[in-house]
Amino acid sequence: MKTWSRGEARDLLQHAGTRHDLGSRTLTQRRGAPARVRAAYRAARDARVLDELSEVPLDRVREVGTGRLRLGPLEQAGYRTVGQVRAAAPEELTAIAGVGARTAEALREAAQQIFSAVDAGLAFRLDHSPADPLATRLVRALHDHLHVKRFFETWNDRLDVDVRELARLAETGAVRATFVRRFFAGRSRTERADTALTDLRTLSDDLDAVGITDDLRRLDEVLTGASDADVWSDYEARAAAYITALGDLVDLGIDVAAAEGFLPEDVVGEVAAQDLDTSLLKVSLRSYQAFGARYALAQRRTILGDEMGLGKTVQAIAVMAHLAAKGGTHFLVVCPASVAANWAREVAAHSELTVRVLHGDDRESGIRDWVADGGVGVATFPQLGHLRAGDMPRPGLLVVDEAHYVKNPEAQRSERTADWARSAERVLFMSGTPMENTVDEFRSLVGYLKPDVAEGIDPAAGLAGAAAFRQSVSTVYLRRNQEDVLTELPELVQVDDWEQFGKHDGAAYRHAVLKRSFADMRRAAFVEAPEPTAKLVRLREIVDEAVENKRKVVVFSYFRDVIERVLAELGDLAVGPITGSVPSARRQELVDEFTQAAEPKVLVSQIEAGGVGLNIQAASVVILCEPQVKPTVEAQAIARAHRMGQVRTVQVHRLLIEDSVDERLLEILGTKAELFAEYAGRASVAGTPSATDVTDVSEKELSRRIVDEERERLGETAA
Repeated sequence: MKTWSRGEARDLLQHAGTRHDLGSRTLTQRRGAPARVRAAYRAARDARVLDELSEVPLDRVREVGTGRLRLGPLEQAGYRTVGQVRAAAPEELTAIAGVGARTAEALREAAQQIFSAVDAGLAFRLDHSPADPLATRLVRALHDHLHVKRFFETWNDRLDVDVRELARLAETGAVRATFVRRFFAGRSRTERADTALTDLRTLSDDLDAVGITDDLRRLDEVLTGASDADVWSDYEARAAAYITALGDLVDLGIDVAAAEGFLPEDVVGEVAAQDLDTSLLKVSLRSYQAFGARYALAQRRTILGDEMGLGKTVQAIAVMAHLAAKGGTHFLVVCPASVAANWAREVAAHSELTVRVLHGDDRESGIRDWVADGGVGVATFPQLGHLRAGDMPRPGLLVVDEAHYVKNPEAQRSERTADWARSAERVLFMSGTPMENTVDEFRSLVGYLKPDVAEGIDPAAGLAGAAAFRQSVSTVYLRRNQEDVLTELPELVQVDDWEQFGKHDGAAYRHAVLKRSFADMRRAAFVEAPEPTAKLVRLREIVDEAVENKRKVVVFSYFRDVIERVLAELGDLAVGPITGSVPSARRQELVDEFTQAAEPKVLVSQIEAGGVGLNIQAASVVILCEPQVKPTVEAQAIARAHRMGQVRTVQVHRLLIEDSVDERLLEILGTKAELFAEYAGRASVAGTPSATDVTDVSEKELSRRIVDEERERLGETAA
């Protein structure tokens, strides 16, 4: 046994004491962080309620107060709102001539009742507002809580034991540190001290060797050294994680029925009984996401139809992670090429699962590795031609992203997908637009999963009403809307910017009508002309204002030549373009470049290339150059920016021309969009139009109808 000198003992005790202090502070942070978050949230929420009460007129207290409340003296004293009464101390009220103690108490009770009612109905959003001290206090509390939580997710409860052991060994070994204590200790105590110091050295060295000491130092630096700007920057980069953590600690007022997709009680009961193992996940699930994963597991073959921006991908990853934790080995994701790279990134970022790329140049090696060793294979729809279900391992889960791509059962990719769906143990179709056109198309998707349910879907189900329809598919279809489950989602401000044709774009439009070119009619507003057209001028104005306000912008158009005109107009401000000819990996690189740019930039994209599969939360201004033929395409594009993780109010500008194809499109498609919302969403309205009504209008029929209407309006000989 080593005999420790006084100098050696002092050095070791100081060395170990540093680690003990770091560990003790971290344990104290863990105990106190949740309470600090709750207190900061309550203070911020109370301030929001008081802001609303400042708009509530004083006479509202009569509606809830007991007895007759005389408000004249308060009004003479300058009181105008309920908020002023709620903020006043009792002695302030009784100091007013004509207001006694009983009246003051009754006033305060009435104001508190109104405060509680407003509080109960308040949808709290943590806005990006660094100038607000209460918001900053809450963001800092969440920042500290998240960093401490991440430390303990890595090291579990080891620190509880190690800190206590460091203190015990240091106390026993301290006998060797001073001459006086050593002189009076006696042989037995000094031997115990030597043993304790040797053990203390071993424990300290182990803390250093495994990395705990370094992690403690880094955590301490983050908690003590982060400025308010650092904290807000971290929030902006990881807003979804912050809100998830807040939702774990306080009641954000989520509508439980909405989070459960308004499913019947028996189905909800089955889902609630389903276990969900998250040990292989690197991300915390929100309650509605955990419900979605359990639903897919419990019902085995399902369509997850959540609105864009709610995290369908992470729910699918959670299902695969659960199955892998229970012994599953092979999982297959089939998706459009435009989102394949994003799938590989998301699986790697959010789980411990191995990703195998089964498409592109390395597909052969990827397929061999997936067959031999398992993992999550990511394949594109065309790639299914090289992956015969009968010759491959049976997937524990088949995920089909953008499943509406296989709505036509006669298409080759649909047949290949059906083969894999029959082979897989579980199947999860994902689509935010499963009812894009008709109930028939939705029924064909259900047919891949549960044919008996599909057979029970009436093609004319629109006549039965949305509630009955959703009841009939409750064991196969789950959908939630943003407004119901993302209470923190920032405001979406939608502006229709109406302009008028000028000389050159007007002539181009009339010519397009004359030659019956629907496509040319839609893009005439961006025709090459000696001077910028009205839409291009307005686009530049919106961009300039956004840049001045330090906001990033994304511009969408269906047409490649419109994209080129926008790029030429914006010059160095522009990033892109993202088009159908740009490989999916390069699209993600362009989004990353746009996101990481220190100064405001404008991402320019074709709407069907950048409007799905890419997360563009860095943009808080969206410009749509023209209305889309399908309202869901526009909704998907907006959802690229207005989604979980967005912290700024999102402005959507639609560039429109009066008395043109733009107006005709909006008129015709408005009914179609409403019907989609009725079936896919939560409303229950009797007398819904038949699903074989306006929603069956094909793009070809739609264009013919609009061209005919415009020719009639302008006169067939218009030129």
